[in-house]
Amino acid sequence: MVTTAAAAHKTRQQQNRVLIVGNYCHDVLIQNDTVKAESLGGAASFISNVLNGMSISCNLVSKVGEDFKYPVNYSPVVIPTSKTTVFHAYFDLGIHGNGHQDRVLRRVCACDSIRPSDLPDTRSNFGMAVGVGGEILPATLERMIESCDAVFVDIQALIRIFDSVDGTVKLVKLEETGFYSLLPRIVVLKASSEEAAFMDVEEVRKWCCVVVTNGKDGCKVYWKDGELGISPFLANQEDPTGAGDSFLGGFAAGLVQGLAVPDAALLGNLFGSLTVEQIGLPKFDSRLLQRVKDEVQRRKMQCLRCERSDNELKFLKPVGHEQFHASLGAAKITPPCSIQDRQWNPPSSPKKTEQIAIPHYTAQAKSLVNSVYEEPIQTVEGKP
Repeated sequence: MVTTAAAAHKTRQQQNRVLIVGNYCHDVLIQNDTVKAESLGGAASFISNVLNGMSISCNLVSKVGEDFKYPVNYSPVVIPTSKTTVFHAYFDLGIHGNGHQDRVLRRVCACDSIRPSDLPDTRSNFGMAVGVGGEILPATLERMIESCDAVFVDIQALIRIFDSVDGTVKLVKLEETGFYSLLPRIVVLKASSEEAAFMDVEEVRKWCCVVVTNGKDGCKVYWKDGELGISPFLANQEDPTGAGDSFLGGFAAGLVQGLAVPDAALLGNLFGSLTVEQIGLPKFDSRLLQRVKDEVQRRKMQCLRCERSDNELKFLKPVGHEQFHASLGAAKITPPCSIQDRQWNPPSSPKKTEQIAIPHYTAQAKSLVNSVYEEPIQTVEGKP
C-alpha cells in the first residue's frame, strides 16, 4: 500500500511537468549600426526563466552549437556540426503608431531542427511549442500533442519564414503551413497583434483558445463562445524582445497552478510588462517573485470552488478578477531586495503618456563584455 501511494505521488509529480520545445538563441540588438546589447535569446529561454521564477518544474528540449556559451538551468543538446541560432534585431530611432520602436529581425544563423525523436519518452501535463527559428516541424508538434495532456503553441513557431539572402523574418498565412490541420488538437494558440493578421481568428477560435497580445494594451482571449479583453500593467519599455514569450510563460504558469484563463492572462501580462523594462533576458527580483507567488496561491484558494478540471479551461472572469489585477500591480512595485545592487536612475522628464513605475529588478542590461558570437555583425545595409 505504501509503495502504491508513493508511485502515485511520483506519477502526479511527473505529469505536472511542463515540456518546453524550442532552440536557445543568441540575440544581438543593434541601433544606428551600433551593437547595444547581446543576450541569451529564444522563446524557450524567456519562458523557462518565468517558470523557474514561479517554481514550476520544467523539461526543455533545445539545440545549440558548440559555440553556445551561456549558463542555463536546462542543458541543451549540443550539435557539433552546427552553430547556435543567431538573430540580429535592428531598431530605428522612430516611435511609431503603436508607441513602440520598430525593429527588423534577421536570422543570420540557424541550428538544427528539433525532431520527434528528440523529445523525451515521458508524458507531460503541459507542452509548449515555442520555436523561433523554424526549428519545430509539423511532425514534432504532432508528437508533442500525442505525449502531452495539453499543448500551447506560439504562432511564431508556425508562420515564420526567412529570406534566403539576408535572413529577414517574414510571416506567411497559417493556413498555408503544414501545421494548420493540427490546430483542433492544441489547447492554446498565442499570437501578437501583428501575427494575428496572418490567421483567421474567427475560424481558429472554433478549434482552440486564441490569445492575442497587444503590448501596452494588454491582451485579448478568444474562444468558441466568447472573447475577453485582459487589462495590462504599466511599463517603461526598454526592449520589447521576449515580451510575448514571457507573457506565454506567465500565462502557462497560471494555468498550471489552476487559475482560470482570465487570471492566468493577467499573470502573463505582468511578466510581459516586467520583461520590456529590461534589455535582453530579464532578471526578476526574488522579493517580487515571492509576492507574485503568494498572490497566485491566494487567488487559487479564493477560486477553489470554480477550479477547472483536467483539460478544461474556465474562460469567464471569476469574482475578484479586478482585485487580483490590483494585487499583482502592487507586487510589481515591490522595492528590490538590495538597493546597493540597483543601478537605475529615474528619468528626469518622463513622457506624458507614461507613468513611471518603481523598478523591481536589478536593471542591468544583459549584454556581454565579450561577444559569444564571433562572426562580424552586419549593418542594415549589409556592410560590416
